[in-house]
Amino acid sequence: MESADPDQLLVERVRRGDTDAWRDLIDRYEGRLTAYVECRLGRRPICEDVVQETFIGFLNSLPNYDGSRPLENYLFTICAYKLTDYLRREGRRPTIPLSPRDRSSTEWELPGPAERASSRARSGERRRWEETALVQTLRTQIGNWKSKGNWPKLKCLELLFVRGWANRDAAAALELTEQQVANYKSDFITRTRSLLRRQQLPDDLFPELVDD
Repeated sequence: MESADPDQLLVERVRRGDTDAWRDLIDRYEGRLTAYVECRLGRRPICEDVVQETFIGFLNSLPNYDGSRPLENYLFTICAYKLTDYLRREGRRPTIPLSPRDRSSTEWELPGPAERASSRARSGERRRWEETALVQTLRTQIGNWKSKGNWPKLKCLELLFVRGWANRDAAAALELTEQQVANYKSDFITRTRSLLRRQQLPDDLFPELVDD
């Protein structure tokens, strides 16, 4: 326990309903999140609203947070989603990268001729956003199927998407019809699209799934 990550211990306390832990989490990250949003919007009341939505988003996603990602990165990713959503509602788009210069700093890099590496940083951050969104979506779907004992569907989707089998091969291996396999695949993609939409992701993430 002495060597455990303090953030993970804090999250476990929050999960247990410890109100002091929730206040500690807000005290620890509210200032950094507010500084990040304020440097983009410059309007304190709106910044406070975005940060509040960030904490609410974290609380709502807590059952799906497995601790494999640092808490700070996770909170800033949620905050970036909320900020982008606000800008989208206002008819605006972000004009600065939504990623920190480094994990220990509250300074946020601005675009400029000397920041050639920033495009790579943004690309890496985008991949992390995509990974977080997709993991949450898959965990929701898989958890639902497991709770219903829908093992044939899980096996089918593993063959299709993990092993890359063709529909007919998956059908033969699982003694299903090709139409059943096609239905499973279609349902999976439709549900994935729906769950991703609910996360209100930035427009350029998963365009092949989110866009109509």
